Amino acid sequence: QAAGHKVINTREPGGTAMAEAIRDVVKHDWSEEKVTVEAELLLMYAARAQLVQNVILPNLASGNWVLGDRHDMSSQAYQGGGRQIDHAMIENLRAITLKNFKPDFTLYLDVVPAEGLKRAKGRGELDRIEQEDLSFFERTRQRYLTLAEQDDNCVVINTMQNIDSVHSDIKRAIQQFLEQ
Repeated sequence: QAAGHKVINTREPGGTAMAEAIRDVVKHDWSEEKVTVEAELLLMYAARAQLVQNVILPNLASGNWVLGDRHDMSSQAYQGGGRQIDHAMIENLRAITLKNFKPDFTLYLDVVPAEGLKRAKGRGELDRIEQEDLSFFERTRQRYLTLAEQDDNCVVINTMQNIDSVHSDIKRAIQQFLEQ
């Protein structure tokens, strides 16, 4: 915004009325039934498809910038890494729902899983996914790091340092992106 751009903020899952309803379903603790990994994956991409088609693409077409708190890399990490869903299945869903759309720039805020869970607990009650065991989050983090390494448009920010250093690293990464 300081550079003169109109910025629209989004979140995933969510960002539209339907996608927010899907978010509630995904995060809900369905104690009376097991949520299958396939159902979770399909719901994530359903919410993402709604957000991309109804918010992100129209705003980009209007010249606005879109800042999202998550995108496809999250499903690749959580469902692909954490849930160990076959890569080909995720690739097929990506092709159907995103049609080659991907962010121009990604910041991955990296945290050691045990610390990330501690921080999540400090914010309040954990949702269904946050209640997974530590090994789930270790697999998720490893997949994030692998994806970040493979993506020239992704910058990894170490959030294990003090908040001022994290803030400084984020500002520096964004400034470098804006200068390109």
